[in-house]
Amino acid sequence: MARSDPRDDVLVLAHAFSRPEVQDFADVVGDSLELVLAACASDCPFLVVAGVHFLAETIAILVPDRVVVHPEPLAQCAMAARLTVAGIEKARARYPGVPIVTLVNSPAAAKAVSDICCTSANAISVVESLGVSRILFAPDRNLAAYIATQTGVEVIPVPALGCCPMHQALSPDDISNLLALHPRAELMVHPATAPAVQALAGFIGSVPALIRRVHMTDATTAIVGTDTAVLSRMRRLAPHQILVPASHLMSCPDMRMTTLPSVRDALRTREPVVRVDPSIATKARRAIERMLAVTGWNLASGPEFDSAGEKVVGKMPA
Repeated sequence: MARSDPRDDVLVLAHAFSRPEVQDFADVVGDSLELVLAACASDCPFLVVAGVHFLAETIAILVPDRVVVHPEPLAQCAMAARLTVAGIEKARARYPGVPIVTLVNSPAAAKAVSDICCTSANAISVVESLGVSRILFAPDRNLAAYIATQTGVEVIPVPALGCCPMHQALSPDDISNLLALHPRAELMVHPATAPAVQALAGFIGSVPALIRRVHMTDATTAIVGTDTAVLSRMRRLAPHQILVPASHLMSCPDMRMTTLPSVRDALRTREPVVRVDPSIATKARRAIERMLAVTGWNLASGPEFDSAGEKVVGKMPA
């Protein structure tokens, strides 16, 4: 960390899919839920978010008294872009009374017309908290299918073909070829991968769950099916493990758009600032707060549980 960087009143948050050098520079690295929780826990007046727009937007909605800076406004999310308010309203009309659960990987306007939000880390607990037999789920069909297998709930994806392009690109053939080269390896994949890939896996989990699994597995080699940027963090935390990317093509281009120079510029200028229409932000905040309540977080009193559902005492998950 350069001494010339004005850091005293700024918290730099980097998504786990960010460039490794950006992660090294950040104060907090994590998945969407971990970064949201860290932002809520911090009292820094400025928050610099190295990630895609929906993440910076979500944090701005939750902490309107802080200045949220997004170094690269063009860093969007292909999956989030496919979800529209009109698409949600059409699904509601077709399935009246069925709650809609929306990933934080979505535009603020979509969150505003949803019942509750979730992330891949807490999706199962959020869905189970509703106590219903059917839900609408946006915008990832693969995560929807995974939730259905874990909960017994009928999960209807909105839109029907919504997915994360990077995770969807991983194919069973990619996995079969790697398993032939590493027959004793454990395959661990993200639930945003296709069901056919998940069917081959020994472990399925969110980014924090995958990182924990690297520590727990008895296998000396792990094939990791998520963004390759996560492996750099895994290697620091588990240097004894042989980690093999499931595909070198698994690299989110939008997450990589934020560079270390752009983060440094954001620290210096405190721009560009993320702003959300207050009428949308108020409604979207309700859906996010409902998610946080399931996670064990109250914005007034702070955390009770971390992103893995484990008790915390006075600190946020790393």
